[in-house]
Amino acid sequence: MKTTFQKYPAYKDSGAEWLGDIPEHWNLTRLGSHFEERKTKVSDKDFVPLSVTKHGILPQLDSAAKTNDGDNRKLVRKGDFVINSRSDRKGSSGIANEDGSVSLINIVMKPISIHPSFCNYLLKSNAFVEENYRIGHGIVADLWTTRYDEMKNIKIGVPSTEEQTAIANFLDDKTEKIDRAIAQKERMITLLKERKQILIQDVVTGKKVWNANQNAWTEPTKVKDSGVEWIGEIPEHWGVLFNRRLFRENNRKVTNLNELPLSLSQIDGVIPSEEMKERSLSPSHRNNFKICLPNDLIVNRFKGHLGVFFRSPYRGIVTFHYGVFEPSRLVNTKYYELLYHTEPYKCIYAGASNGMTIGLQNLSNQNFYDVKSIVPPIEEQNSIVDYSSEIEEKTQKVIKFQLTQIEKLKELKSTLIDSAVTGKIKVR
Repeated sequence: MKTTFQKYPAYKDSGAEWLGDIPEHWNLTRLGSHFEERKTKVSDKDFVPLSVTKHGILPQLDSAAKTNDGDNRKLVRKGDFVINSRSDRKGSSGIANEDGSVSLINIVMKPISIHPSFCNYLLKSNAFVEENYRIGHGIVADLWTTRYDEMKNIKIGVPSTEEQTAIANFLDDKTEKIDRAIAQKERMITLLKERKQILIQDVVTGKKVWNANQNAWTEPTKVKDSGVEWIGEIPEHWGVLFNRRLFRENNRKVTNLNELPLSLSQIDGVIPSEEMKERSLSPSHRNNFKICLPNDLIVNRFKGHLGVFFRSPYRGIVTFHYGVFEPSRLVNTKYYELLYHTEPYKCIYAGASNGMTIGLQNLSNQNFYDVKSIVPPIEEQNSIVDYSSEIEEKTQKVIKFQLTQIEKLKELKSTLIDSAVTGKIKVR
């Protein structure tokens, strides 16, 4: 990342803001002089359907929107550059590695006298993508499009074939190393999350307890069978109770419509609905909403098998789709949030939910009440919660650092590509 690159000995003004100055010996031309638009219409029965994505041209994705008009598509030949003209697909483009067909909203271009890999880096560079968007037209951003007639007039700088090859090889090498570094950091984040979950699961299920003599979390010296499937043995002094002895549902009615609306996020827990990033159920009225108080245990009944149980830090109102359970004895609700996030309890709640289809399995009150939960002494519940918070904080700190590094690597990759294909750095 600290490497410095040489510049070319002389530059000339391209007259295009996105391109800036280009090496004096490069050919300043327009995109249309190196591409020929392919408009041949074909059927997906004769030419396999392809998807145009940010990762290039791929066999048609299962998630791709499909129409009944399979006979009205554009032909793509191996080596063609295909770009999605819609703004909401900005950056979706690439060189086709096989013959096929794409929907009509895509622009198919046959490269002429330009190295395929250099072409791919040039037209997928962030600088070109933004310029291609800028010259488009439309009423609003979501309905913005760029036609080939507009695109073909974009100025580009084209070096000799030998230099194009050198630039493509240089970027292949550098981007592969950057991608490998990013993948390593992403793998590290995955391992950190797995390690965090293992450490927390060990203490909330009693596989490790606090040993004051050793000032550490160690295996318990005396254990007993918990009688709970998937849990096995627990510390001898821990108890086991049916959930009906720990929690009771509370259907507090809403009397004040100005109460804070809350939602349950699988990632962030109980949060104000306005902060919700995921899609959530949004009833048109609040007739069946329920009051939720701090320390209540909130469950998404359709995601109990995914461990979507959270302690509420807020007072507010939640939809009737959620279960709101108030502690009926002295417990630390946060401990049970952590317990129900463990893999053993996900399995337990999967078995306790009714329904044949994943995603439509409903955890009824009765089935929740019939589940047995392990019960450490309240002092240990508190210690487990504190220890888990420390693990979470330390893990998130490291993950945040790794995510920052990933963003820097992505920025480096983008800058390197932009600089190489526009001649800002000299590639030997």
